[in-house]
Amino acid sequence: MLNRTDRPLQGKVAMVTGASRRIGRAVALGLAQAGADVVVHARQSRDEVEAVAAEIRAMGGRAAVALGDVTVEAEVMAVFDVARKAFGGVDILINNAAIRGEKPFLEMTLEEWRQTNSVIMDGAFLCSREALRSMVERGGGTVINLGGVSAHVGAKRRAHVAAGKAGLIGLTKSIAVEFADRNITANCVAPGKIGGKRSATSGASPEMGSGGPILGREGEIDEAAFVILSLCMPEARFMTGQTVHVSGGMYMP
Repeated sequence: MLNRTDRPLQGKVAMVTGASRRIGRAVALGLAQAGADVVVHARQSRDEVEAVAAEIRAMGGRAAVALGDVTVEAEVMAVFDVARKAFGGVDILINNAAIRGEKPFLEMTLEEWRQTNSVIMDGAFLCSREALRSMVERGGGTVINLGGVSAHVGAKRRAHVAAGKAGLIGLTKSIAVEFADRNITANCVAPGKIGGKRSATSGASPEMGSGGPILGREGEIDEAAFVILSLCMPEARFMTGQTVHVSGGMYMP
C-alpha cells in the first residue's frame, strides 16, 4: 500500500500558468488541497486569478498571484520573481497557458500562426527555463506540459494549435533527458474533448481526425485535473518523458 498523507505536497511550491479558469483553476486548487503553496498565473485576468487565490486561502492554503505575458521574457522573469519572493522558488510547474483559436489553413496568416505557437511553445520554453533554474537549486522538481489530442490526430482549422501542442512533446522529452540526473521529471498530459464553459480564445470544439471519445461523452474538467495532479505526487517520481492521454479513447497509441 502506498505511504500517503493527507497533504503529500506539503512544503512544495507550484506555479500554474493560465490558472484563472477550467483545467488550470482545477489543478491550482487541487495542488493547494494536497498541501502545496501555489502561484496562480494569468496574462491579465486579475479578478479571476485573485478569486482562485482567495479559494486557496479559504481552505487554509497559501497563494500568490502573478500576471504576465508568457511570450515576453521580461514578464516571465517577473512572474517567477513573485514566486521567489512569496515562497522561495518553484518545485512544480504546470505549463497550461495556451490559445486555441480556429482558422481554415488557407486563410491563416503568418501572424496568427506565430501568435498561437508563441503562447504554446515560447511560453512553455520561457516558463520551464525559469522553473528549472529554481528546481536545480532546490534539489528536484516536476514539469507538466499540457498538450492536446489534436497533436496526435489532427484537427480542421487548428493546424497552428496542433503543431504547437506536438512541439510540447519534444520539449517534454528533452527536459526529461537533460534533467534526469537533477531529480527533475517532465511529462505531458494530452486532454481530449473536455466539457464546460470555454474561454474566448478556445474557439468551438473542432472536427478532429478521429471519432469522438469512445466513452460516448466529453470529459469533465476534474477528470483531466486528476491525472495532472497524480503526476505531481511523490509516488510518480519514476515516471518521466511520457505523454499521458485523457481523451476518453479518442487516441490510443
